Amino acid sequence: MSAVSSSERSLHGWGRTAPSTARVLRPASAVEVPEAVADALATASDGLIPRGAGRSYGDAAQNAGGAVIDMTALDRILALDRAGLRLTAQAGVTIAQMMARLAVEGLTLPVVPGTSQVTLGGAIASDIHGKNHHQDGGFARHVSAITLLTPGGELLDLTPETNPDLFYATLGGLGLTGIVTEATLKVEPLSAPWVAEDSDRTSGLAETLEIMAMEESHRYSVAWLDLLAEGGKFGRAVVGRANPLPASEMPVSSGILHASRSRFPGVLVNGPTVEVPKRFPGALLRHSSIRAFNELNWRKAPRSERGRPRALVPYFFPLDAVGQWNRLYGSAGLVQYQFVVPSGEEAALERCFELIQRLRLPVFLAVFKRFGDQFGGPMSFPLNGWTLAIDLPADAAGLGAALDQLDQLVAGCGGRVYLTKDARLRPELLRTMYPQLDLFNQQRSLVDPDGVLRSDLARRVGLLEHSA
Repeated sequence: MSAVSSSERSLHGWGRTAPSTARVLRPASAVEVPEAVADALATASDGLIPRGAGRSYGDAAQNAGGAVIDMTALDRILALDRAGLRLTAQAGVTIAQMMARLAVEGLTLPVVPGTSQVTLGGAIASDIHGKNHHQDGGFARHVSAITLLTPGGELLDLTPETNPDLFYATLGGLGLTGIVTEATLKVEPLSAPWVAEDSDRTSGLAETLEIMAMEESHRYSVAWLDLLAEGGKFGRAVVGRANPLPASEMPVSSGILHASRSRFPGVLVNGPTVEVPKRFPGALLRHSSIRAFNELNWRKAPRSERGRPRALVPYFFPLDAVGQWNRLYGSAGLVQYQFVVPSGEEAALERCFELIQRLRLPVFLAVFKRFGDQFGGPMSFPLNGWTLAIDLPADAAGLGAALDQLDQLVAGCGGRVYLTKDARLRPELLRTMYPQLDLFNQQRSLVDPDGVLRSDLARRVGLLEHSA
């Protein structure tokens, strides 16, 4: 009998839209992971998929009727090479835990997403990106080695030199090439846990696009957009661009630098300031309240400001201060729809905005960024161009049909949606959006010839059929 802890559980993504029940096995150590996989294959009727912190918005880490391997107990940092700027950690370690450990040594991660609660395994499976993709690329660019367990029990040490095809297929591979048990990352010096931000407030979409299209020299760049504003105000934004703030430029006399250095690691791992209660009435989050919030948020931003010091944690992870903020959308949950449109297809991008405005989509949060050159595996999401992520209440009338129209616009210009956040993409568009799908499936068939690695997402979008 297996010693690995297991139970039947209902699982959902961060969007809370499509729960499904699976047998969840939680290995307590790296030694137990092969045992958990063998146990799952012997007892589960519909394969298995690894799972981290459950921060994928959709169903990428669910497996209805099968098994899910919960990797969160593997949360150790194994080695830190300060001279070589390398960190090795287990798959269940979170971004927050890694940053806190690195900060003690005056180091940090080169790429982080919008939440610090993503695990290392999840960051690899999703090839996460941040506000600096246009300068530093995504997570894939900074991974130097991966230890991967195949369904057959083989433990593979992957690097870009020794096994590049499987290495890159795993980056952005949605957990479908095997189970990441540990990985080695490149890290970089951290002079101070602050950035200096330049911000501009725009009056409408045309001005927003004009500013975002300017030559960008800042390391970080992102725009918050108001897509509920009406008329010419639609698409007004607060555009923020920032660079790391050198320690020499901090106001040392005020004690800010000393306090920030001592408090920074703890701020990352201390947990949220407030938490949204269970059964929060989603009706409280409605058009009128969000429109009023957007108006206030836009008006309080300065028309133009330069060099404002911003602490790293609220700058990188603004929503982490609110625990379980996804409950704000009520029991129906939310859909986060993120797409990328290639450079040179700005006309198609504007048509996407026009469609959002014409259909009056209830966009409660919109974040707009630039991507740099494409890098990584065949299923990695980013490509050189423009990406928009929008949060919408899942029970909004006509939402499915509206997003289907956006899919067609995005796919028609060579763009794609982010599968790790997806909850409703139609399977016929998968190959159009991800034209290297065959290369991905070639690697899948080598490490998983029986096709036991599967997920609700893989079934829904037709990944399993494409690999058959």
